[in-house]
Amino acid sequence: MHLDVQDLRNFYYRSTLGRAAQAAIRGRLLEIWPEAKGQTVAGFGFAVPLLRPYLTQARRVIGLMPGPQGVMHWPAGMPNVSVLCEETQWPIETGHVDRLVVMHGLETTEHPTQVLDECWRVLGPGGKAIFVVPNRAGLWSRSDKTPFGFGRPYTLGQLETQLRKHQFLPEFHCSALYQPPSFKRFWLKSGALIERTGTRLPTIMAGGVFMVEVSKQTNPQKGNMIRAKTPGRIRVLEGLSNPMPEPASP
Repeated sequence: MHLDVQDLRNFYYRSTLGRAAQAAIRGRLLEIWPEAKGQTVAGFGFAVPLLRPYLTQARRVIGLMPGPQGVMHWPAGMPNVSVLCEETQWPIETGHVDRLVVMHGLETTEHPTQVLDECWRVLGPGGKAIFVVPNRAGLWSRSDKTPFGFGRPYTLGQLETQLRKHQFLPEFHCSALYQPPSFKRFWLKSGALIERTGTRLPTIMAGGVFMVEVSKQTNPQKGNMIRAKTPGRIRVLEGLSNPMPEPASP
């Protein structure tokens, strides 16, 4: 079940906790992808809070927002690049995306297989994607005060297994959101310190979200390879080019 776009906007842009979550996840994303010069960057779900750093350098930035969620103008004060789309049919040509970010798109959809198929389709050769999903063992997936408390949370193994089934190769993973999902002033003021400490912990610890970077795999040829036999010479016309000698007269 998708959240309404107004609820997502209010959380990420109008609440202190949401702005802290945005900063923590975006910081980790920029560690993985520090730049996207000349590339096409797309986000699906509600990934636009993470994409602003790429607006000035990427060739193109697209914010894909699924129909059940709704769409909003983004970025504020600039020409709109967000698009309302079908979950399983994106208005992007095959192979045209270099970098794809999925947040609040996989765990909330009722059609995860088709969504992952679309992710694979739009990525070009050498394209990469990052999936941001709630950690089943984390505190954020247990609280309905944030968007990460809705939908299906994952373990790291579950997420990577599902991605491999759809021809993605996991290359890197990390966690974010180590601070508690609390609006109390103490935790909000300590959030940046907690995040820095959390990055030194193993990924499977209590981070609120997993972030998995994958590359697109293409299908190898299947079946047994058989060497084709070199066809023999056609002998039907040999008699014309090399006529047999006539028998001697008696």
